[in-house]
Amino acid sequence: MSTTAKLMLLLVARGVRDSFMGILKLHRLDEDVHDESTSSSSRKDEPLSALARRRSEHLKHTERKHDSSEPRVLQRMLLCCAWNGGLFLLSILVFNGLIIPGLQFFIHLIFGGSSTHNIVWSWVGPMLSWTFSALWVLPLFLLSKLVNSLWFQDIADAAYRRTRGRPQMLPTFGKIIADIIFSLLLQGLFLIQGTLAVFLPITVIGQLISLLHMCLLYSLYAFEYKWFSMGWEVHKRLSYVESNWPYFVGFGLPLAVFTSISSSAVINGCVFSMVFPLLIISGNEAEPIDETFNYPLRLFTPVVIISNAIFQHSVKRTNVHQVAHPSQSASATHRQVRLQER
Repeated sequence: MSTTAKLMLLLVARGVRDSFMGILKLHRLDEDVHDESTSSSSRKDEPLSALARRRSEHLKHTERKHDSSEPRVLQRMLLCCAWNGGLFLLSILVFNGLIIPGLQFFIHLIFGGSSTHNIVWSWVGPMLSWTFSALWVLPLFLLSKLVNSLWFQDIADAAYRRTRGRPQMLPTFGKIIADIIFSLLLQGLFLIQGTLAVFLPITVIGQLISLLHMCLLYSLYAFEYKWFSMGWEVHKRLSYVESNWPYFVGFGLPLAVFTSISSSAVINGCVFSMVFPLLIISGNEAEPIDETFNYPLRLFTPVVIISNAIFQHSVKRTNVHQVAHPSQSASATHRQVRLQER
């Protein structure tokens, strides 16, 4: 038992160490591309013919143009920090830390310490907070979700190409869409499952189980970009996380702690958006675990069962709809045949 506990602690420590590797690898990813291009250009010492020289210069020009148009990892990282930290998070902190106290002090100067001050502020304070949330925080939060998803994918693609080469996608487009939808559904259900763990009778145990869920979920978020590019299907990804859960608990632990410091979900979301790109790079650079842990943790099993049931129900409804409207499906098939004949 002591050997198992020691191995578990070592895997957790390794996961924590690997989660910080993205900071060390960040600047090197962009330098590697420059080093490869300069080394390839200085590699040729033998004399070239005029035609070969022209082809070489054209090839170098094309490669330089491609490298300059391709998004750099560090550039995307800085954009994530500037958008989520500089614009979004800073505006919330300024509003709550400067504007609201300043207006409250100004109203206090006008009405003094009378009861009128408390009545006026009881109306003005909540109205300002609601207006700020409705007109600024909510639209910017929704826009940030869209922008961050694009930037996260950009960072993951650039890091994968520069360290592992061409992605190996799933064989068909239908499998890709089904995998993405199933993964999003499963992750949403797993987040709900982890949130409900807080309401367990023993508070400390509930918080620990909820933290365990968030660590595994953040690790799955970070590694999923690489695994998807490697052609791993969702069930293989989940089985790998469950079989090596101590490592992935340690990998997601720093981000889970950072995003639980504030009581505001919006502020925690901003912190997540600033730190998570580093976890994507760390997951891309992390070496695979050769030995699986002897005691797998099947936390994803309940949500997998629910997700499968939802998918099977949706497939049945689709089949029933096709049987209920055979003329439409027959006409669609007839149109496809006519198009193929043309």
